Amino acid sequence: MEKEFEKKELTKKSVNFSGWYNDVVLRADLADYAPVKGCMVFKPYGFAIWENIQKILDQKIKEAGVPNAYFPLFIPENFLKKEKEHIEGFSPELAVVTIGGGRKLKEKLVVRPTSETIMYEMFSRWIKSWRDLPFSVNQWCNVVRWEKRPRLFLRTTEFLWQEGHTVHRTQKEAEKEVKRALDVYIDLYREFFAIDGVFGEKSELEKFPGAKKTLTYEMLMPDGKALQGCTSHNLGQNFANVFNIRFQDKDGKMKIPWQTSWGFTTRSIGALIMVHGDDNGLIIPPKLAPIQIVVVPIFQGSQIDKKILKRVDDIKNILCDFKVEIDDRKEVSIGWKFNEWEIKGVPLRIEIGKKELEENKITIVRRDNWQKNLVDFQNIHNEIVAVLNSIQKDLFNKSKTFLKENIREVFTYDEFKNTAHYYKGFIKAFWCGDSRCEKNIKNETKATTRCLAGDSGRGKCIYCGRKATKKWFFAQAY
Repeated sequence: MEKEFEKKELTKKSVNFSGWYNDVVLRADLADYAPVKGCMVFKPYGFAIWENIQKILDQKIKEAGVPNAYFPLFIPENFLKKEKEHIEGFSPELAVVTIGGGRKLKEKLVVRPTSETIMYEMFSRWIKSWRDLPFSVNQWCNVVRWEKRPRLFLRTTEFLWQEGHTVHRTQKEAEKEVKRALDVYIDLYREFFAIDGVFGEKSELEKFPGAKKTLTYEMLMPDGKALQGCTSHNLGQNFANVFNIRFQDKDGKMKIPWQTSWGFTTRSIGALIMVHGDDNGLIIPPKLAPIQIVVVPIFQGSQIDKKILKRVDDIKNILCDFKVEIDDRKEVSIGWKFNEWEIKGVPLRIEIGKKELEENKITIVRRDNWQKNLVDFQNIHNEIVAVLNSIQKDLFNKSKTFLKENIREVFTYDEFKNTAHYYKGFIKAFWCGDSRCEKNIKNETKATTRCLAGDSGRGKCIYCGRKATKKWFFAQAY
């Protein structure tokens, strides 16, 4: 017997953003809480989104000539201790193994928080000559950083990512690689995630532990908080020094190379959910959607119309180059089906019933704006291509507009505090670069430097009033 439609009420996004987010993740079947505190289980639908991201990004990484490899999950504790700034930055988050095989280990093993140290021990064995450079490798893996305030996708003790690592003869080559990697991430977010953002250099306090410089892409969430989308680091010669990576250059002299690392994680899915979702659930951009189109045959009563089913098969064949799901379940109502696919954020729904069959048309419904149109059956493919492209473009333009409207430039600390308290969003302001000012601003407003804004001039530090020549983006952040 067919189930009656029961509206799955979600917490309203505008009323309780945090509650809405958790509701959407769970009810859209993206993930669930794991028995281990701070960890999560990727359900098939959620993991399918990550697989799409992985496929796109992996291709871009390989096109840049960076191959994939895999390194151990366990890292000798002394490896992390070799680079002082690195271990100090990660020590509060480390998970450490002290017993193995029922016996106390002679040396503690750290569960991978990032792979610089284990990789660079190996690089020191492999790199001997300028002919071995540039050297590059990428790894898709899980990492563990002990999380005290976990949130599904956004902050979990274990998460998935890719980490690229390169070694170069010169600083100039390394700097070029850092920018190249960031550009790939920016393109991924804008073209596929349909999320606009700001990008630039991190401050000394906010950069990656042990790096000479860190670049970032920062996105603004609907609640006015920033989310770091990725990072690309110029590691300088710090790690090469401590791990004794040396190469004989063309002039016969032994030299220290320059290194980079860059990474992208599953927290990006959290951004996707927050930016595009609405009170009815997810809205997934077509280029990342595990299911781009759901086709729902509509029968009158309990009678199955074979002509409608035949037309559904025809539609699936015509749209074979798209990710199409046919929902011909008999045990649930049409309303139930519509509601379920809306929560899951499928970009486009096709309805085919007696009326559409008689008129040789189909009904299409956009998930992003609920626009409903009748389309001639003969023109299905072209129309679907145009509509999905329009959805992708419109979602990005909406994100772009939101970003532009929520960047506020301020020139006094009173303006800064007022904006941070009442408006949130990105605050653009002069800052002198003194970490003491940065720490005080964070303590007093919860806003941190997100990245260098890029434009310069003559101004006064927003906090201390001293001379400043650079503007920075500040925001409260996840």
